[in-house]
Amino acid sequence: MAQTQSDGSPFAHGVSVFAGVILIIGGGFQAIQGLAAIVHDQYILVLPNYVYAFDLTAWGWIHLVVGVGLAVTGIFVLRGQTWARVIGMILAGISALLNFVWLPQAPWWALLLIAVDILVIWALASWRPETPSQAARQAAA
Repeated sequence: MAQTQSDGSPFAHGVSVFAGVILIIGGGFQAIQGLAAIVHDQYILVLPNYVYAFDLTAWGWIHLVVGVGLAVTGIFVLRGQTWARVIGMILAGISALLNFVWLPQAPWWALLLIAVDILVIWALASWRPETPSQAARQAAA
């Protein structure tokens, strides 16, 4: 069952909206990074003898898929789907790891996305919506 604003506290609702929007934004950033690696991989610097030196087009597709997954999950978080919180935290963790490996290619961009991913994980983990019975007990008190 989807949670609505009347089912929980305004703070919990605000955190859930924040998490959903940040998931969508982080997914968009990730997708843009992936498209850049797919379309113009000759403009991205690759360090010689880097342990994680994969083909940039392959990296681009990985980033694009993760970015789309983050954005779609963000939409479901905004719709109040509880399962989307768990999937969002998992995808944000995967995204942070991908961007850590991507650091030598685009350090500032990767650091920005790691920060967004950590923010997403915090927002999704701290969101504790109240059940209708909890809201009724607080209203009676």
